[in-house]
Amino acid sequence: MVAGVLAGLTWALETIILGSALAMSPFCTTEEAIFLAPFVSTFLHDTFSAIWATAYNGVRGKLPNVWKAFKTKSGKFVVLAAVIGGPIGMTGYVMSVNYMGPAIGAVASAIFPAIGAVLAFIFLKEKMKWYQWIFLVATIGGVLGLSWDPTIETTNFALGILGALMCSFGWGIEAVILAKSLTDPEVKDEYALQIRQTTSAVTYGIILLPAISLVKGYGITSAWGFVGDLFKSFSASGTEKWLVPIVIAAAFCATVSYLFYYKAIAQIGASKSMALNITYSAWAVVFTSIIALQLPSLAVILCTIVVLVCGIFAAADFKEIFKKKSEN
Repeated sequence: MVAGVLAGLTWALETIILGSALAMSPFCTTEEAIFLAPFVSTFLHDTFSAIWATAYNGVRGKLPNVWKAFKTKSGKFVVLAAVIGGPIGMTGYVMSVNYMGPAIGAVASAIFPAIGAVLAFIFLKEKMKWYQWIFLVATIGGVLGLSWDPTIETTNFALGILGALMCSFGWGIEAVILAKSLTDPEVKDEYALQIRQTTSAVTYGIILLPAISLVKGYGITSAWGFVGDLFKSFSASGTEKWLVPIVIAAAFCATVSYLFYYKAIAQIGASKSMALNITYSAWAVVFTSIIALQLPSLAVILCTIVVLVCGIFAAADFKEIFKKKSEN
């Protein structure tokens, strides 16, 4: 459960950092850039995350074990989860953040634990107690409360909602597949993460970026050209020179978050881990308030408390806790 909470905390940092990158030039300079931004930024995000994960396993001398894990049947399912959670789920997440803002985007995508819990019950026979479902619904309600602001203007509400749905189903299905794959002793959570991020980055670079460029009529190399333009920002005189380093920092936070998240899935299952993971929306409020040096409203504070407390209770099996206490 501690790993699950830390996954949410570090993902909140990732959300804030990536959101700041998407607000910078050249992501928002032209109509073409605005369209390509979610896809290109996700490609860079997962690519740098794969590099971070490779470095982590490399320093620990575990790269041969990653290759062994990849060759197993469970490793192949991790690849499938990567395609669903990366190019589908992560693109949806970035779309929701880009088109509806970090607050609404993060909240809209937070319904994935409910979808994942149902799928985990059907395919993995993971059962949640009646009170865990109540706490999960309360958590999602608190997340929705955090986003409520009728004055917020969205760039493209329809594309934002589409992104949220892609994210919710993509991440929900991914968690279920990963939970099954991580039961294989050869597929440890840190190995699965490297396989996942590498697969996602390769799929983005080879298939998705050229495909979306052609669909939109920009030309097959336009997305890759945009990637090149981003790296040229190093020579910019303004804040643009920090764009790529900011994406790299976001990828680092994402890698740490995934490590905790996968560890939680392996230890307490997909349903409970997802309930803990969506506490990132509350942590995002905490970090934003600290950065802005401004105390949020009472309603936001109450919703933040609801998300954090109910998210933890949704993952807690009180019967098992009391049983262990009585045994001790």
